[in-house]
Amino acid sequence: MTTPNFILSLREKIGHDPLWLTGITAYVEDTGGRILLGRRSDTGEWALVYGIVEPGEEPGRTCVREVLEETGIHIQPRAIASVKSSNHLVKYANGDQCRYLDILFICTPVEDDTAPFVGDDESTAVGWFSPDDLPHPLAASTVSRLAIVREYQARAATGNPAALFSL
Repeated sequence: MTTPNFILSLREKIGHDPLWLTGITAYVEDTGGRILLGRRSDTGEWALVYGIVEPGEEPGRTCVREVLEETGIHIQPRAIASVKSSNHLVKYANGDQCRYLDILFICTPVEDDTAPFVGDDESTAVGWFSPDDLPHPLAASTVSRLAIVREYQARAATGNPAALFSL
């Protein structure tokens, strides 16, 4: 995994102390209803695309950038399904600690027939999958975010597409 330079710079000053970071998750669905997933190189689990917002970067731009970098797919964010803070402190193998605010975007590919490819070292495989035939193992965060997307889509179908917020 490539750690963003701004985090490396902060780590020089604060060591492994907890950082508060903003992240995005991209739920990308094509017109056939397939979902874009990548197999993470660090865990071997299949997951939605996610990444860290760089200083001064708009979260929607982060979403577009991360999906393009990791899968080669050009996407358009269409809605925000949720804005949630992690309740737990994430502890990495090297001792770094973080908490995340995650913005979950609903996205569509700009061109529906584009084949994804592994674009960086964060994934070992990428692909489109039917929601009824998802690969295993799925990351726990992806399982919970897929549930959020289903709830969002159900509300949108009834005319209430408001994003989920933790209160």
